[in-house]
Amino acid sequence: MSATPAAAQSPLTLNIQYTKDLSFEVPNAPAIYTLLRSAPQVSINLDVQVRRIQEDQSVYEVTLAARAEATLPPAAANGATEEKPMVVFIADLSYAGIFTLAGVPENQVEPILLVECPRLLFPFARNILADVTRDGGFPPVMLGPIDFVGLWQSRRAQMAPTVANA
Repeated sequence: MSATPAAAQSPLTLNIQYTKDLSFEVPNAPAIYTLLRSAPQVSINLDVQVRRIQEDQSVYEVTLAARAEATLPPAAANGATEEKPMVVFIADLSYAGIFTLAGVPENQVEPILLVECPRLLFPFARNILADVTRDGGFPPVMLGPIDFVGLWQSRRAQMAPTVANA
């Protein structure tokens, strides 16, 4: 049985995915382990970055960058008089994939790269972040579902005023 030409080439191919950068830091160890009585407050920042691998080809590196920073409120830090929260841990992850686009109309390239590609990478990045925080001795950071369409639309809205003013 042979594959039909239409089935041979998908419009979106994930060639490889990989951990591009991973950092986990516990700046106040070992004291933080004795101060931590409940789950810390965790703030999450996500970003999607796209880079064309070669100018004359439709091959792109898409990176999902996630930063999780956990803190203890000043009052929970053993009665400390500091006004700023104590850092429990900082986890930085850049998880990337190399994607090939084939026969994609020009007006669909941006949403595919900024919505569909990160959607494919997200479950793997989520697992890595949960594992590294758990292995660091803390409750695992479990990222909830991400609205990549909303992120893409808000990015476009932020860029629109600068284009209109140019």
